Amino acid sequence: MTSPRLDQPREIRRTLVPRPHYDPESFGQVSERIARFLGTARFLVYMTVFIVVWGAWNALAPPALRWDPYPFIFLTLILSLQASYAAPLILLAQNRQDDRDRVQYEQDRARNERSIADTEYLTREIAGLRLALNEVATRDFVRSELQALIKELDNRDPRP
Repeated sequence: MTSPRLDQPREIRRTLVPRPHYDPESFGQVSERIARFLGTARFLVYMTVFIVVWGAWNALAPPALRWDPYPFIFLTLILSLQASYAAPLILLAQNRQDDRDRVQYEQDRARNERSIADTEYLTREIAGLRLALNEVATRDFVRSELQALIKELDNRDPRP
């Protein structure tokens, strides 16, 4: 049996109490959308307007229409509930991002290793070509040899 990887969740064990079935990928995508929204200025503006309206209504409305008197206990409860759901959703989104980053890092490392291997291969090939070119007669070398041969033939005695 192989040892479990620490960067992946454990397999689900069977229990006597049935658990609700959900798609972890869909749930993760929804939680990421929520976490992204919670980190926007729009969310802060909405929450600020909500709290100001709540406080103004419960402080300034006629006593018969107020549903949460001054210490605003119900508002505190709602904000605590929102925070208790927001924190795990944000953590779940961060874990999913960490998993994507880890996969991207592994792919980058593999790509880098292939690039290094390709570079080393091309370096060896270029070195081999340079060595082979040193043994090949270049145009200038052939031209100088032919000129030397022509001079030698011109300087040669016509007598046999």
